[in-house]
Amino acid sequence: MNNILARHVFCLIFPILFAIYIFPLLIKIANKFNILDNPDGKIKNHQMPVPYLGGVGIFIPFIATLAISYPFENQVLWLLLGITFLLFVGLVDDLKALVPLQKFAGQIIAVICFLKGGYSLKNIFFSDSLNFFISGFWMLSIINAFNLIDVMDGLTAIVSIMAGLSFFLIALYLKQYTISMLIVAFVAPIIIFFYYNKKPAKIYLGDAGSLYIGGFFAAIPQLINWSNINYIAYYTTVVILAIPVLEIFFLVLIRTFKHIPFYRPTPDHFALYLKRKGWSVQKILNFIVFVSLLLLIISFLFLLKIISLKILILLGFIFLLFWIWLIFF
Repeated sequence: MNNILARHVFCLIFPILFAIYIFPLLIKIANKFNILDNPDGKIKNHQMPVPYLGGVGIFIPFIATLAISYPFENQVLWLLLGITFLLFVGLVDDLKALVPLQKFAGQIIAVICFLKGGYSLKNIFFSDSLNFFISGFWMLSIINAFNLIDVMDGLTAIVSIMAGLSFFLIALYLKQYTISMLIVAFVAPIIIFFYYNKKPAKIYLGDAGSLYIGGFFAAIPQLINWSNINYIAYYTTVVILAIPVLEIFFLVLIRTFKHIPFYRPTPDHFALYLKRKGWSVQKILNFIVFVSLLLLIISFLFLLKIISLKILILLGFIFLLFWIWLIFF
């Protein structure tokens, strides 16, 4: 037990220290080589160009931590291959804007890596083909959800930290310590990134970072062995990731209603709606933390069988109505 605790502490402290060192360096590099996000007066309303490379800053400490302390099993290697490829695709998009089809093709390749590594539903009521299809669609949706939610200083970071905390506690509860260590090592540098990304942001994730984060949270629930609880426990993933899931769902719905391609940027993100209603950035972030903690509590109540699936679905419907009221009324 002491060894497990020590390894968790290392997976927290080492990437944090590494990130503290590397972020100022990456900001200088981005400024020197003009790797900047320039305001456009539409979606990008920041006053001055802001350095990209935040995604690189959270990736390097994570990989370095795993290289030192983590057992590289075959399934984990496929995860790393997929998220590294997403980082690369996003970095190319940041430096030289890709057309949507190229970006989507890169995401599909990453999802194939995840599926090849066994990151798929194991629902006994579905055929293998249907499990693969649902898993692939789900992972593509989550990857894009985290990409789409990155529209405000600190937002993706705080959503990621809270989602990471939730999956970490679940892995810890299930005594799946290698997974909980993996999550700690992943989230730790994001904590430091949040410091540099909160308003006024000194560095942005860029597509490299948001796709990389999305890939991790698309795959990690399928690395957890949920069978220790029951066959439907996996679906708490939808509860934990409810905020990015609702983001992509309503964006696609609204853009389709407006006859706009779902991949074309519009100011219809939930955070931008709240800002137009007079909410400050800090109030929005505090709200995200509160909602995420509430979703975490609901998830554990379901995992512990304190509430049934019917109650979970009812709570989900109530939350959906609340979200619609909050954003649109």
